[in-house]
Amino acid sequence: MDRLDPLDRQIIGCLTRDARATYAVIGDEVGLSAPAVKRRVDRLLAEGVIRGFTALVDPEVLGWTTEAYVEVYWEGTPAPLELRRSLEKVPEIVGAWSVTGSADALVHILAADIPHLEEAIERLRQQPNVHQTRSEVVLSRLIDRARP
Repeated sequence: MDRLDPLDRQIIGCLTRDARATYAVIGDEVGLSAPAVKRRVDRLLAEGVIRGFTALVDPEVLGWTTEAYVEVYWEGTPAPLELRRSLEKVPEIVGAWSVTGSADALVHILAADIPHLEEAIERLRQQPNVHQTRSEVVLSRLIDRARP
């Protein structure tokens, strides 16, 4: 059963576009009072629908202009929680997914330059049970859309 009604979806859409939008601004857009929006946002947070709020920082401003996608192959059949625990130890990994196919996971790495990327991949390879990796370095971003 769908837990979200159309107003919840509209509120989430507003927050996805601008997580700093005030309850009053969101209320004007969805046709609710600011206190009603706050109650709904609080409920969505309590139910885990909204997991948190974050700032999206341009990696280039931080000097992290080199990125790669790395397929990771483990020995044996690791559980997703085991994969996550290993991958969390490498701070340059900004995204990770378990995937179908021959690889066990696909990770997205951001680094300052190629030597930094190589160091991060080496630390990834040193995690227990990592058998091998296969890397693809990004040359340019063609499409980078925000996700709802």
